[in-house]
Amino acid sequence: MAEFSFDVVSEFDPAEITNALDQARREVTTRFDFKDTQTIYDRQDQKILIESASEERAKAALQVLREKAARRQLSPKLLKAGDPKTVGKGRGQIEVQLNAGITDDLARDLRKRIQNVSPKLQVRIQGDQLRVVSKDKDTLQSVIKSLREAEDIPVPLQFTNYR
Repeated sequence: MAEFSFDVVSEFDPAEITNALDQARREVTTRFDFKDTQTIYDRQDQKILIESASEERAKAALQVLREKAARRQLSPKLLKAGDPKTVGKGRGQIEVQLNAGITDDLARDLRKRIQNVSPKLQVRIQGDQLRVVSKDKDTLQSVIKSLREAEDIPVPLQFTNYR
């Protein structure tokens, strides 16, 4: 009997983040409500720093970035914003973490959730991904459905290598 499987991963396309940042920069330079705010989007590896004339403008710039990311099919869970803070000369700053990757604790939690769908499933943790194996395609589909509907998973999940 054939076995079917797929991988659960949490990753993002860095090019899509770059495109979303570029689009946000372009929109901020053309919008009237951002005139003379010197709004800056600065990306450093897994972090994006948003700085503007005030905390409110920084929050608005974050919202622009979220909209652009959503248009590029990036999950809202990917952008994990910190609290806005005031830096020199009253400027507002927000630090946004790029929230991707499956930690060991999250992998164990996901394994429990998957086992709750069907105890017959085999789940193997392979580094920062999970391999789910079953003899029934419908069971795998129900696992994907239950993980997509779970709102309390802190990172965006993708399902790859479906065989």
